[in-house]
Amino acid sequence: MTPAGVPDRALHVRGVVLPDDEVRDLWLDGDRVTYEPVAGAVTVAEGGFVLPGLVDAHCHIGIAPSGRPITGLDEARALAVPDREAGVLAIRDAGSPYPYPELDDEPGLPRLARAGRHLAPPRRYLRDIAVEVGGDELRAAVAEQARAGNGWVKLVGDWIDRDAGDLAPTWDSADLVGAVEAAHAAGVRAAVHTFSESAVEIMVRAGVDSVEHGTGLSVDLVDEMARRGTALVPTMINIDTFGGIAERAAERFPGYAKHMLALRDGFPEVVRAAYQAGVPIYVGTDAGGGIDHGLAAQEMLLLHERAGMSTLDVLAAGSWGARAWLGFPGLVEGGLADLVVYDTDPRVDLRVLRTPRRIVLRGRVVR
Repeated sequence: MTPAGVPDRALHVRGVVLPDDEVRDLWLDGDRVTYEPVAGAVTVAEGGFVLPGLVDAHCHIGIAPSGRPITGLDEARALAVPDREAGVLAIRDAGSPYPYPELDDEPGLPRLARAGRHLAPPRRYLRDIAVEVGGDELRAAVAEQARAGNGWVKLVGDWIDRDAGDLAPTWDSADLVGAVEAAHAAGVRAAVHTFSESAVEIMVRAGVDSVEHGTGLSVDLVDEMARRGTALVPTMINIDTFGGIAERAAERFPGYAKHMLALRDGFPEVVRAAYQAGVPIYVGTDAGGGIDHGLAAQEMLLLHERAGMSTLDVLAAGSWGARAWLGFPGLVEGGLADLVVYDTDPRVDLRVLRTPRRIVLRGRVVR
């Protein structure tokens, strides 16, 4: 077998390729997949189950574990490594306070779909993370951050309003609608952070492309999302942190604390309702800040165990379906040479996702 990272020869993989469920030979010629044999290819995996590379569709390699912005490209590289080692070979960075377009095509790192910086009102989000603008500046700021990313903008749709003592939309509804319009006019998609019931309704009806977290979704609203094709990235790992948030806030903001606990407790049924309604759901961990990198497999298990998604649909949400949504072709003729091999069938037991046997990124063996 070729040593890890050696890119000089074409690679050959044989196994049960999902989602087609067929034993197939794949040749990886540079960064492209072909079904046609390539002379001299080195066999790097034979047997097992082959998936297109996994995806973390809500991740932040621009935010350090402490919650501060990173200070350089090496720090971003280091934060992406645990994801890559877990088989996550494509990331949607859902907002970074540090720009790093240089990493979009870096050979050793997951592929990147990037938003620019988060957009939030003054003093209504995490310190030093967002570009903070008033409603009258929001459209222009969206256009600027569209240029800073490579296909996405990230809007903070709600946060605690300290005067009200609870969650509230960050701008008025007209400004939020205008922000989505500005993103689409700039040729990019808009993702929105929402916890509350009011903000998520405004944003779904405004035509936002993806709802991040979405704890305030209602049954009626998931039907509207399904009709529109609006995606949900539930970040169930993140929602598990609501207990700690509530505990820290309880003395000063008891209404907010109670609300956050109720949102947490009802969230599995929210995601289950979205799934049953046919809402596109994708895997995202919200890694960055207080969430560790490399936890996509854990998020996939939660979607199956708590929200009732089938193992096949969970795999689509964290592999081939998410890759197609982000514009990264899978293991088709001419597709991208990203794959993960597992010893046993992940459709039978998703826990095997924690122990990949072989990882190949951009046609190079990672391990």
